[in-house]
Amino acid sequence: MKKPLVTLLLGAVALSACGAPGRRDTGAETGSVTWRQCTDLTNPDGKPASPAPGTECGTVQVPLDHAKPGGAKIDLALIRVKATGDRLGSLVFNFGGPGASGVDTLALAAPAFAGLGSRYDLVGFDPRGVDRSAGVKCGGQLEKLLDSGGVSPGDKAAKEFAAACERDSGKVLPYVGTVNAAKDLDLIRAALGDARLNYFGISYGTHLGGVYATHFPKNVGRFVLDGAFDPTVTFEERAVIQATGFDHAFEAFAKDCVAQSCELGADPAAVEQTVETLLNGLKTKPLKVGDRELTYGLGQLAVITPLYAKSTWPVLEKGAAAAIKGNGATLLALADAYTGRKPDGTYSTMMTSLHAINCADYAERPTAAEGAAVNDRVKRIFPILSVDGSGRPCVHWPVKGDDAARRIDATGSAPIVVIGGKGDPATPYQWATKLTDQLKTGVLVTYEGEGHGAYLSGNGCVMNTVDAYVLKGKVPAKGTSCTA
Repeated sequence: MKKPLVTLLLGAVALSACGAPGRRDTGAETGSVTWRQCTDLTNPDGKPASPAPGTECGTVQVPLDHAKPGGAKIDLALIRVKATGDRLGSLVFNFGGPGASGVDTLALAAPAFAGLGSRYDLVGFDPRGVDRSAGVKCGGQLEKLLDSGGVSPGDKAAKEFAAACERDSGKVLPYVGTVNAAKDLDLIRAALGDARLNYFGISYGTHLGGVYATHFPKNVGRFVLDGAFDPTVTFEERAVIQATGFDHAFEAFAKDCVAQSCELGADPAAVEQTVETLLNGLKTKPLKVGDRELTYGLGQLAVITPLYAKSTWPVLEKGAAAAIKGNGATLLALADAYTGRKPDGTYSTMMTSLHAINCADYAERPTAAEGAAVNDRVKRIFPILSVDGSGRPCVHWPVKGDDAARRIDATGSAPIVVIGGKGDPATPYQWATKLTDQLKTGVLVTYEGEGHGAYLSGNGCVMNTVDAYVLKGKVPAKGTSCTA
């Protein structure tokens, strides 16, 4: 996906705000989608994108509040790339986040799924609260939040940010969340005319898929959950596990860099020290990039972003080497890709949607002392990921969190393929094993390589295993493992 799937932000938690635990839904009534020419697709650089042949866009209307189906409605934006061969049905994607546009992402990523697209219409959507689907807007406060350091704001910035979000998007804030998104997903299934939902979820998309399978087990078709997230982890557990994962990815990058005649050092330890020294220097002396600055917080994001995928490690090497010489343009571009900043200075809803979904869906509200203690643990593991005030962007949020989507149990569903990567920094392998167990119907596939998400690594074993399941219904054998 694009760079590393930059939609897979570090806080990939979504523990829903709606739905009674233990309840199984019967499913949505069949509807339809009116498809039309796509007119507003955008590339990661913010410029208009031209859709590939066979690409169409449409909308599905859903209740704002699923408890009041006759009340206010919102439109969910969809995109479809029509099957190139004999059609089996639709394959719906969620590429992660939460907060990324599935419409724009599928428009770019569809060629990578061409094998699946030979038999399925490939369908992406913007979940509620994201971009075209009543996207959460927060005035001009996002840049201030980012300038306050990394992805977690100081108290003043958090308070101002939350107030702006409530002012501009107060109508939708109480209704974003993973259980609500899962209910939307079933309405999408029905509107597409499919008796069962065929689904490919990556990172946060694995959580959404798990919640869907929990609420609609009889409607589960061929499900693939790649880069699996364990929704039962606490704030502290998640932070520590991800810090460990990114630390391992950083070490792997440094070793690979040296093996390729690295510009950053003669040995892995020197490479790591060079990058850390570069970042620490930005604390007191941000690097000028045109009329902007590469700050410490943006520098952190710039380093983290390429660690999601081995294919982007060379970009980190070149960007860091250039920044040491005074040119921070590449690193700033990496940070902008992470935050959804466009060349004109505006932002997509990626970061604002992320905060809205996480804050509405997650009941934990760490105190300042608890956040500081967790940040201290992260600093000892992987300093680049640490942010003072970490975990407290939701402290002033106007919507109370809810842990409904922590419960995963797909008993009664068709087999669900779960893929876990041994070198995945953002959703470590242990989460894949735990999600597989929670589903009850999960079948684990292990990828021995690096990067976040295995299918798009291009690994032939992973792709063949998934394709055989999605195209032919061949469930992977227990213990299936793919070497890098």
